[in-house]
Amino acid sequence: MAAVHERNPRAGSRSRSSNHRPGCHATLLVPLLALAVALVRPLPLLAEPFPALRRSNPNQATTSRAAREDAQRSIPFDRLDPEARAKVASVLQDVSFFRRMPIRVTRCDPELYLFLVQHPDVIVNIWQVAGVTKVTMQQTGPATFWMTDPVGTTGSVEYLYSDHDTQVIYTEGSYDGALFTRPVKGRGLLILQSGYVREPDGRYYVTSRLDAFMRVEHLGLEILTKTFQPLVGRVADINFSYTADFLGSLSRTAESSGGGMQHLADKLTQVQPHVRQQFAQVAQRVAEKAAELSQHDFDHPPRVASRAADEGGQ
Repeated sequence: MAAVHERNPRAGSRSRSSNHRPGCHATLLVPLLALAVALVRPLPLLAEPFPALRRSNPNQATTSRAAREDAQRSIPFDRLDPEARAKVASVLQDVSFFRRMPIRVTRCDPELYLFLVQHPDVIVNIWQVAGVTKVTMQQTGPATFWMTDPVGTTGSVEYLYSDHDTQVIYTEGSYDGALFTRPVKGRGLLILQSGYVREPDGRYYVTSRLDAFMRVEHLGLEILTKTFQPLVGRVADINFSYTADFLGSLSRTAESSGGGMQHLADKLTQVQPHVRQQFAQVAQRVAEKAAELSQHDFDHPPRVASRAADEGGQ
């Protein structure tokens, strides 16, 4: 489990929320990118988990060779089984598209964050309830999901490795829609790394970085991808930022309205019952922790020196 860092309140600045909604624009150019959009979870504040990135600007996306090599080194190959390593290699041996998205930081309860990171179907189902997406995602196994969207993209999502601070996610997808005369297939590899910071006021911030490798098995689309890579990348950045901000908003809602989150959980009919129950339980614990923190603040208000005391000390 990753360490939780205590943070100097003067260091860094908070990210600004995005007004963008999660969309399917990415699926029109790179089918697999839609899978990445649905998974993060996962703020332009640099915390301690990624000190090496201080040499560059972490608030900007990059496709540089250095970032790509760093992303590959971050994959925990020694913790993957042979089948998982083979899937990773099937993407890395012929990469059509790589992007390291801007580091994002959000105020979010770590337990809720990690639960949503490992249950992307819950995020998608909440978006469905809110009416902001028509993408569907359903769990098909302990660490696998199936995703579809209305414009012709279908794909599988598999967590090859998952712990407190690292997720290695493999995707296979295809697009069969109006843009191309025949189906286009591809594979993707997502590496999500997260760090957790607790500030002096007791609030938590989660730092997230997402690296995306895509292999498109269609020469024409590969050329198209490279030609429009800046546009595709920008769409990915926007969706990644939206999702991170959304998780922060969801955490704050859980802190202030435990009953509201229970009501939301009851509406999640596209996830398995035990997952829905776990989500409600995690949200309830977030509310309880927030209440304890508020009570502590009430019981221990900051002391302000009075003028008389100041004068007496002169």
